[in-house]
Amino acid sequence: MNAADAQKLARRFIELPQDKRRLFLAGMAREGINFAQLPMTACIGAAERDGLSYAQQRMWFLWQMDPQSAAYNLPMAVRLNGELQPEALEQAFSLLAARHECLRTTFGQEGEQAFQKVAEPQPVKLTLTDLSALPEEQRWPLARQHMMAEATQAFDLENGPLLSLRLLRLDAQEHVLLLTLHHIIADGWSMNILIDEFMRTYDALVAGREPQLPAITVHYRDYALWQRSWLEAGERERQLDYWRAQLGDEHPVLELPTDRAYPAQASHRGARLETVIDASLRQDLKNLAQRQGVTLFVVLLAAFKTLLHRYSGQTDIRVGGLIANRTRSETEGLIGFFVNTQILRSVVTANSRFADLLQSLRQCAAGAQSHQDLPFDALIEALQPARSQSHNPLFQVMFNHQPLVTDLQQAQLASGLRVGYLTEEQLTGSGREHAATSDLMLDTREEGEQLFAAFTYATDIFDESTIAALAGHWRNVLVSVCRDPQQLIGNLSMLDVAEQESLIQATEESPRLDSFQTLFEAQVARTPEAPAVILASEPSPSISYAELNRRSNRLAHQLRARGVGPDVLVGVALGRSLELAVALLAVLKAGGAYVPLDPQTPGERLRHVLDDSGLNLLLTDRQTLAALPALDGVQSLCLDTLPEDGLSDNLPVTVEPQNLAYVIYTSGSTGRPKGVSISHAALSEFIERAIDYSDLREGDRVLQFATSSFDGFVEQFFPPLCHGASVVLRDARLWDSATLHQVILEHGITLADLPAAYWYWLVQEYAAHPPAHFGALRQIHVGGEAMAVDGLRLWQQAGLGHVRLLNTYGPTEATVVSTIHDCSALTADAVSWRGIPIGHGLAARRLYVLDDDLNLLPQGAVGELYIGGPGLARGYHRQPTLSAERFIADPFASGERLYRTGDRARLRADGAVEYVGRVDHQVKIRGFRIELGEIESRLQQCPGIREAVVLALPLNGSLQLVAYLVADQDVLDGVAGQSAFRQQVRASLQARLPDYMVPGHLLLLAELPLTPSGKLDRKALPAPDMDQLQVDYRAPQSDVEQALAQIWADVLQVPRVGLDDHFFELGGHSLLAAQVIGRIKKQLNVVLPLRNLFEKPLLGELAQAVAQLADGAADNDWSDMDLFMNELEGEEV
Repeated sequence: MNAADAQKLARRFIELPQDKRRLFLAGMAREGINFAQLPMTACIGAAERDGLSYAQQRMWFLWQMDPQSAAYNLPMAVRLNGELQPEALEQAFSLLAARHECLRTTFGQEGEQAFQKVAEPQPVKLTLTDLSALPEEQRWPLARQHMMAEATQAFDLENGPLLSLRLLRLDAQEHVLLLTLHHIIADGWSMNILIDEFMRTYDALVAGREPQLPAITVHYRDYALWQRSWLEAGERERQLDYWRAQLGDEHPVLELPTDRAYPAQASHRGARLETVIDASLRQDLKNLAQRQGVTLFVVLLAAFKTLLHRYSGQTDIRVGGLIANRTRSETEGLIGFFVNTQILRSVVTANSRFADLLQSLRQCAAGAQSHQDLPFDALIEALQPARSQSHNPLFQVMFNHQPLVTDLQQAQLASGLRVGYLTEEQLTGSGREHAATSDLMLDTREEGEQLFAAFTYATDIFDESTIAALAGHWRNVLVSVCRDPQQLIGNLSMLDVAEQESLIQATEESPRLDSFQTLFEAQVARTPEAPAVILASEPSPSISYAELNRRSNRLAHQLRARGVGPDVLVGVALGRSLELAVALLAVLKAGGAYVPLDPQTPGERLRHVLDDSGLNLLLTDRQTLAALPALDGVQSLCLDTLPEDGLSDNLPVTVEPQNLAYVIYTSGSTGRPKGVSISHAALSEFIERAIDYSDLREGDRVLQFATSSFDGFVEQFFPPLCHGASVVLRDARLWDSATLHQVILEHGITLADLPAAYWYWLVQEYAAHPPAHFGALRQIHVGGEAMAVDGLRLWQQAGLGHVRLLNTYGPTEATVVSTIHDCSALTADAVSWRGIPIGHGLAARRLYVLDDDLNLLPQGAVGELYIGGPGLARGYHRQPTLSAERFIADPFASGERLYRTGDRARLRADGAVEYVGRVDHQVKIRGFRIELGEIESRLQQCPGIREAVVLALPLNGSLQLVAYLVADQDVLDGVAGQSAFRQQVRASLQARLPDYMVPGHLLLLAELPLTPSGKLDRKALPAPDMDQLQVDYRAPQSDVEQALAQIWADVLQVPRVGLDDHFFELGGHSLLAAQVIGRIKKQLNVVLPLRNLFEKPLLGELAQAVAQLADGAADNDWSDMDLFMNELEGEEV
C-alpha cells in the first residue's frame, strides 16, 4: 500500500459511522493490517473534527466545576539576558500561535456535546512590565509577585486566550519572560516545543529571515478525532484486556513508612527535594544500561522499585508513570494535551537478581508502550479498585524520566540573546508550589551531561529529612547495582557503611553472675528479720527473709532427695500464698527449674502444660490438688501435709549458668501454649538490670500483681528478694481502684508493675475522684500491652505526677523486660500518632528492626523487631523446630542469637523504638493493610471515650472493622445519646483517618473484659448485633425514601432500614457506597455524586438530596477520587 492509498484509507475510516468503524477495524485485523500503521490524516471538513480528546473532556469538566481554579495552569519563567527586541519576541509568538491551532483554541458546549473552536490567527499580545526604574533591591521581589500572579491567574476556556505572555524588564540587558498556558491545550512536552520554536523563530526574525520550521501535517483536532475513532472501534477493549491481565484483580496499596498518619482526605500539598547524580555515577549507570541492553530509564526505575521493595517489604510494586503518548511521528512536533498515565507493575523479591529485574522491567515498559493509548480514567473505571480519599487508586508512587530535555541552563542564540531557566534563588518567594498528586514522585532528567533527580512528596505524610534519607538510599542502590548487577536484590547495599555501623550494636562479654539462690542467701545474711513476703489480704501474714530461707531449704532438701537437680522440671500449682514463695525458692535451691501452673487456668490448658512439659513432680496443696485435672503419672507433693522438721541449711549450688531456672507457658499461634525455657544466667542478668531500672532500695515494698504463670511475676518477685525489699502479694481478686489504693497506703507500696489495660482503667478512676495522696508510692511500671496515650493526661489529673512512670516492653522469650521508656514528664500532646514509644534497650540488649530478609532497615522504616543479648531464652521446651524458627543466628555477630519478636516496630531519630503492632494483628480490608492499633489509638483520643479495642470480624460475607468502646457514663445512659455519640465518634475518625480505617460498627460497652491477670480478654468481646445499631425505627414514607431504603437493605444485607439509620454504622464502606450510587442511577435515574453519601450518611438526609436531584441534574458521575486522579496528567510540569 503506497502512502496516498494509506491516507485515503485512513480518511475513509474516520468518515465511517461508529458501528461501521468497528467492523472495518475487525476486517483489517483479519487481513493482518495493523491500523496503527496507517498515517494520521488531516480531517478538514470532517463532522466530528471539533470534538474533544479524552484528556480534554476531563479537563473541560474540571474547569466547569471550578472556573476560577489555577490548578491546571502550566507556568514557565525564562531568563533572557542580553539585547532583546520585544517586537521580534511578540511577533515570534504570533507566528507560533498561527502555526499551532491549540494556541488559539477555546471551548464550548451544546447540550451534552463539548466542542473546541479554533480562531483565525491574530497578533499575540505581549504585556511588558518595566521594573528597571525601581531600586535594584526592589526589582526581584516585585518580579516574583508578578510570577505568582501569572501562575495563579484563572483562564476562561470559553472565551480565551489560553496563552498568557508577560515580559518583565529588570534592566536593559535583563528580562524575564513569563509564559502560562492552560493544561487543556498543552503538556510538558509542548512547553519544550514552544521554547525551542520560539528561540529559532526569534533568531530568524532578528536576522531578517523567514523562520524555517518543519511543516505540520495534522493538528491536535485531527489527533483527537483519530484517537476517539480508533479506541471506540474496538482498540479500547483490546488494550483494556492487556491491562486487566497485567494488573490482576487485587490492587495493593504501597505502604511506605510515613512521618504522619494518612489524613482522611489528602490536601495534595507537596514539597520537592532536588539532587544531582555526579558525573562518574551517571556514566556508570549509562554503561550498565548499555551492557544490559536496556535504557537509562529502566535502570533508574528498577533501582527505585528496589528501594520501594526494601522500604515497604512488599513484592507487588506498582509505580505510576507519565507517558508522552506521542507514538506517531505526526504528533511529535505538536503543541497539545497528549500526556497519559500508566502503571508499571513488577514483582520484586529479595531472591531475584537485579539484572533479571532489569529485563522484566524492560519487557513491562515495552508492553506498556504498545498499550499506552488507553486513557487512564478508562482503566480506573474498568478495574474498579478500592478507593479512598487519602490514597490514589492503583498506585501511590510515580516515576518520570525525561531524556535530554531542552537544555536551558544557558542557551546562546545566534542573535546574542542568552536564554535560561531562573535559579532557585530567583524563584524563591515566587509562589512556586509543588502539588503532590501521589505520595511520592521521582523525576529524573538529563540536561547536557548532567543527570538531575527530584523527589516530590506529600507533606501531609512526609518530612523533608525522611525524603532526604530515602534519596540517599536510592543513590546507594544505584552505586551498588553498578558494582554488580548480578547481586540478589536482598543483598544490594541500601545503607552506607556509616549508617550500618550506627545501627549495629556491639556484643558484650557476659560476666558470670551469681545465681538467684546465691543472691537471695546473701540478702538473708544482711537482713534476716526483714519481711520478705507479705500477703495483702487480711490479716496480712508475712514471712521474714530468714524464715523464707529456712522453709525453702527444708523443702529443697526433700526435692533433692526425690531426684530434683539441674534441668529437672518441677510443677508449682499454688494460689497466692506464702507457700508459693517457699515452693519457687525450693525448686531453684534444689537445682531444678519450676513450671508455674495457675490453679485458675482452665483444665484443658493445665493438662496440656503437664503433658508438654514432661514433668514428673508437682508441688501443690490439698485444696488445689482436688481441683486439678487427673495427673496421669505425675507425682504430687502437697506442702500442707509435709512435716516441719528436717534439714534447713543452705544447699550447695549445683547449677551452671546455662541450666534452666524456669519454664513459663505462653499462648501459641496454634492455640496451644508453648513453654519458654529461661536459664539461670538470663534470670540473674535480668535481676541485676531490674534492680537498676526500678531504682530498687532496701526496705521497698513491691506489689506482686501478676500471677506466677506470667513472666511479669518474675520482675515483681525475684529482684526485690535479692535487694532487701518486701514482696506484697495480692490475693486472687482483681482489685478495684479503692482496694488498690487502700493496699498502697496500708502496706506502704513504693513500686508496682501493672498491665496496661488495668493501669488505664485505674487512672480513669483516680482522675475522676483523685485521692488525697498515694502514700509512699514512688514508681509504676506499665507493660503487657501498648499504653493508652490519654492515660498520660489522666495520670496528672489523678495527682500522680510525682510518681515515676515507666513503659516497659519485653517478650517472655527475652526474659521479661527488654526496653523501657520513662514517661514521667511525657504529655499526651507530645506523643506521636504511633503512640507511646517502648523506648531504649536495657544494657547489653541488641535491638534491630529488620526486613523479611534480615536486612537492617533505616531509621523510620517499619520492620520486625529482633532482640539479642544475655536475656534470651534457651528456646521453646521440646520444640526444636519452633526454636530454630524464632531464635536465629545473629547476622551481625558471629556466635550470637536474635529472637524475632513478631512485633512490628520502627526506630525514632533519637534511637528509641516505637511499637507499631503485632505482625499477626495486621489485617487486610478491601485491599488495604491496616494496623488495628492505629485505629485504637485514634479512638482513645476522641472525647468521651475511655477505652477502645478494634477487631476485624467476618460479617455479611466480608471482613469488617468492629470497635468496642467504653464511654463516659452519661453517654451510656440513653439510647438517643448513644446514637448521637456514635455519629460524633465516626465524624471525628472520618476527619482523621482514611475511610477504610473507620470501623463500620461501634459497640458501646460498660467495661472491657479483662483476664484474671488484668490484661484485655479479646476473646470475651461480644459479637456485634445488627439490631443494636438500629434504634428508634422510623419507616420510610415517600417513594424515594422507600426505594432508597430497599437499595440500602439489598447492598448492606440488613432486614430493614429506617430514616435515621446511618449507612456506615450498618457496615457500609466506600465500595458498597459505589454500589448504592450505581443502583440509585439505574433505578431512580438520578446521578448522585459519591461524596453526598459521605456527607449525608443518614437515610432521611440522603433521600432529600436524591429528591432534589430527581428533577434532572447534570451528570456528575465522578467520585472525588476520580477528580483527583485526573490531576495526575499535570504532574510533568
